[in-house]
Amino acid sequence: MRDLPELLTTLDPDASLVERHLWLMDLLRWIRGDTPSVPGALARIRLLLDALQTAPDKAERLQRWWQALRQGLDIAVLLAEFGFSSRHAFVSELAERLRQRLLPATPETADAAELFALVLDDPFDAQWLAALDADLLARISLALQSPAAASAADARGIAGWQTTLLEAITICTSQVRAAGFAPELRLRMSAQARQTAPFHALAADADQLQASLRGDPAGREAALQQFRARLEACRAAVATVYAHLDEHGVSVSLVFRIRQVRERILRIRALIDCLLEDPPGPATARLLSHMAVVRQDRRSLRALVASNSSLLAAKVTERSSEVGEHYITRDRAAYRTMLHQASGGGALTGLTTLLKFGVTALGLSAFWNGFWSSVVYAASFVLIQLLHCTLATKQPAMTAPAMAAKLKDFDTPEALDGFVDEVTHLVRSQSAAVLGNVGIVVPVVVLLCVLLQAATGSPVLDAQGTAYVLHALTLLGPSALFAAVTGVLLFASSIIAGWVENWFVFNRLDSALRFNPVFTRRLGVQRADRWATFLRNNISGFAANISLGFMLGMVPAIAGFLGIGLELRHVTLSAGQLAAAAASIGWGVLREPALWWCVASIPLIGALNLGVSFYFAFRLALLSHNVGAVDRARIRAAIGARLRSNPLDFLWPTADTPAGTTRGH
Repeated sequence: MRDLPELLTTLDPDASLVERHLWLMDLLRWIRGDTPSVPGALARIRLLLDALQTAPDKAERLQRWWQALRQGLDIAVLLAEFGFSSRHAFVSELAERLRQRLLPATPETADAAELFALVLDDPFDAQWLAALDADLLARISLALQSPAAASAADARGIAGWQTTLLEAITICTSQVRAAGFAPELRLRMSAQARQTAPFHALAADADQLQASLRGDPAGREAALQQFRARLEACRAAVATVYAHLDEHGVSVSLVFRIRQVRERILRIRALIDCLLEDPPGPATARLLSHMAVVRQDRRSLRALVASNSSLLAAKVTERSSEVGEHYITRDRAAYRTMLHQASGGGALTGLTTLLKFGVTALGLSAFWNGFWSSVVYAASFVLIQLLHCTLATKQPAMTAPAMAAKLKDFDTPEALDGFVDEVTHLVRSQSAAVLGNVGIVVPVVVLLCVLLQAATGSPVLDAQGTAYVLHALTLLGPSALFAAVTGVLLFASSIIAGWVENWFVFNRLDSALRFNPVFTRRLGVQRADRWATFLRNNISGFAANISLGFMLGMVPAIAGFLGIGLELRHVTLSAGQLAAAAASIGWGVLREPALWWCVASIPLIGALNLGVSFYFAFRLALLSHNVGAVDRARIRAAIGARLRSNPLDFLWPTADTPAGTTRGH
């Protein structure tokens, strides 16, 4: 790091563009110092200003250097465009950020935004810029610009720095108007927002503000109020798009454009403050500090994804919660219905277990074994859905958003008690589903194995197959880890389901199927209507079941290709596999300790399948509903109190409560 005398000695206003930029980088590195400290940075700035006061020749060279720097850059574009994407799509912006992170930047540039990002690349820059006071800013302004240059005005009687700010406001205003007229936003605005047409007069109001700078202060204030009111009207018009998204589905790219418009309006307000505040220094320092913060955000892929996908996450969890309501039983009749539906799911999973063994017996390569296993799983899960049966492990990822939706009004003790009631309903619903699945899949698989052995004369699994099952499912092995990974995949399938349903609704595919002449001519009006209704009601379930089936089949195959010995443990399928192995061995298996170690692992597999899936889904739902840490602590305490006072509520409905029916998926 150069010291101050060396910096002032090497200052050359006649140097090349890249050398001027390199000197600026050295200067800012010296201001930051070895250890970031705001008082230290401010002290170094004062030291620099004091040195310039005692050396007029160096002060004059700094002013000429600053003039050359400004002439080589378009400052108006920097103030208007820095931090905003020149692209209109989320994916394009994501690719641009990846490019910026992976490829180095060069100081040999005439782009002011590239130079700003290069020289103010430290998070500490925003802190010391924000700490600059009015006196220090006035000294900096005086040191950088000679009195003659500062007072110079253009043909309109406006100072040079004011001209730069006005150009920046014009650029921002043009971008806001263009976005307001873009079909993607305009067609989704409310009818009232389109009728008031705030974007039409925005440019005229900006021109009026510019003209008022040469007029009397009263006229300037009126023009300023009019322009600010117009900006607020534009912001409100764009905000009406959110209501359309709530009803018709969310697009991340559309949300990205909406937020770009909102941020541009905020930038215009900051530029107006710099233009009209007296003195303008503090407002300028705030703007530069904000731009330094934006610089750090522009480097973050996580910030981009988080800021623009939060609404999509909320919509995905909301759609999952609509489905999840059907999995929560609230009375004894609904509890018995859940048992019946889970029994049906268990019976069908028994058939799935044997089909999976059949695929394995074909001796296919790892990929094709995984692919056809995926087909078996997906077809089985879809059949369970169409027959209105239930697979227990699908419940948590769907019911967690439904539970979180109950937390929208969480201010009263009654609301907390009601939520704990819902937790008890949920836990016993899932207990009933697991009991129904596992309680039926075992006898069904045993019966099918006995029938097949009687028909073929040989057991379903040979000695090697039974030994593998007893070794794989034992509690002494990695079954717990594999069950937790399976829980993550169960959660992932619910996210895919919510995303696909949101995509289906956003693109209005049910309406297209119902009314498009191509479909109505081929299918008929009534059949097209039935198909549209059927897909609208079942698209989420299809997406969840098919994605889950292919993940259960393909993830182990892909992991094996990468050299990772990963298997998956699904409680119902694992119970069916264990039943097939026991039936193939015969009654003697009851004397084998290996069997009972595997039996002991089944409850743990079920608990991890359900718990991990529910945890991730519930956490995402809490984030989408902005439930803070304090309320989460209250929730945990209330559930713990209910568990201690009445644990049977979590296993069996002790008394009927109003309503609550279930529907299998």
